[in-house]
Amino acid sequence: MELEEMQTVWSQMSDQLKQQQKLTDKIIIDMTQQKFKNRFSTLSFYEIIGAGICFAAVIFIILNLQKMNTWYLMSASILSIVSLLILPIFSLRSLFGMKNLNLTTNSYKDTLVEFIKKKKQMLLVQQLSAVFSVILIWLVTPVFTMAFNNKDFFQQEHSTGLLIFYALVTIGVLFFARWGFRCYKSITAKAEADLKELESAEL
Repeated sequence: MELEEMQTVWSQMSDQLKQQQKLTDKIIIDMTQQKFKNRFSTLSFYEIIGAGICFAAVIFIILNLQKMNTWYLMSASILSIVSLLILPIFSLRSLFGMKNLNLTTNSYKDTLVEFIKKKKQMLLVQQLSAVFSVILIWLVTPVFTMAFNNKDFFQQEHSTGLLIFYALVTIGVLFFARWGFRCYKSITAKAEADLKELESAEL
């Protein structure tokens, strides 16, 4: 085989290797993109259910606003409505912003920067939601008490057992909120690990 023929064959083999490498990189990126989205699918499912419950509570409160016969019950109702609308909207927005992060349009560096930005936003929203969920319990309790029983929560006598029950519910909500936040942190950390797998691929 002459030198010129050898160079031609070598050039063809080199082109084929480059194409194969590009195809391999594309497969890796596509698989990582799907794995990345799947990380947040379970969270999305529960967040949508949670949002549905919040919106149903808003409708219930609105339908019973006429029962709120004092300024503090009306204030609690309005604050509850606002909280129950804003919290799930912000939570879903940050979650879907992360879930729909496109790993193929930008370079690895730009994608990582965008991921870190969305990660901070999402975890901040979850931290705020954890705090507000405890406050929200004490906002909706008097509203629901009036709506269901036509009794003013603040003017009732509460037994020690009932007060302990309220305290335990508050602690339970706090622990549940912390558990949810840890789930978000864990899944986000795994998604970041998935993203770092792309460092070796050509974006």
